[in-house]
Amino acid sequence: MNHVSGIYAALLTPFHEDQSIHKEALQQLVARMIDNGVHGLFALGTNGEFHTLTPQEKCEVATIVLKEAKGKVPVMLGVGGNYTGEVIQLAKQFEQLGATMFSVITPFFMPPNQSELANYFEDIANATKVPIFLYNIPSKTGVSIDPLTVARLAKHPNIYGIKDSSGDLQLIQSYIRHTQEEDFVVFAGTDSLILKTLQEGGGGAVAATANALPKLVSSIFTHFKNGQLEEAEKAQAQLQPLRDTFSLSTIPASLKKVVELSGIPVGPPRRPVQPVDSKALRQIETMMRTYRAEGVLDE
Repeated sequence: MNHVSGIYAALLTPFHEDQSIHKEALQQLVARMIDNGVHGLFALGTNGEFHTLTPQEKCEVATIVLKEAKGKVPVMLGVGGNYTGEVIQLAKQFEQLGATMFSVITPFFMPPNQSELANYFEDIANATKVPIFLYNIPSKTGVSIDPLTVARLAKHPNIYGIKDSSGDLQLIQSYIRHTQEEDFVVFAGTDSLILKTLQEGGGGAVAATANALPKLVSSIFTHFKNGQLEEAEKAQAQLQPLRDTFSLSTIPASLKKVVELSGIPVGPPRRPVQPVDSKALRQIETMMRTYRAEGVLDE
């Protein structure tokens, strides 16, 4: 499945002020991503606030994204959770909606050992015909998938890749090295490592920054594939001011404010996470003025 490659936008989940899902804003967001050249969409991930959504709401988001993207770009849907049966049940619901690719995060709160992790992913892969990607984000889950565990899982015919959000390039290199004999794709899940992952032999990235800068983020992949390394490096560097704003608030409040100011009413994060404060807002507005002056802000 090496045709799974490029930049997948890690979609935000828009909300109204009353915290209900803003369907129209989600439709607008998907359309903007596709119009500005992303190669795929990833819904119901960390920046999509999956952990705050009910199963019914997840199905609502999945339905909208699949409908808007059908025939244009592939869609990866997050189905992970803490209980294997719960994940399988959601995966089967998504199958009925027409899902073609799943992302499965490691369980969290009570971190499993490597043997338990392998069994978890294999049980899910055995229960669905839809290809799955592993999702490693140890800073949020308290557990990291070991390269040897990934090597074992890469041999499963229904496990096609991994999205790594550890921020550790050496770990990404190890994943690539341990799976190079398999038809297995390694994606960066940390936006600062998109180009480096491609240079190491990775297939692309799932990028949160694409919500605000889809054309710029996608160009990193395109420039790299065209052998335009200098242009790819420049595009990669231009992401940093946006990434710097993420530390001003709890994820994904800053990114939501950037996207909202660029014209799509993605609304507030889900409580208890709060919108950005006035100080953070001023810094975000300064960053956006700079991006507009450089002509890279997609609106």
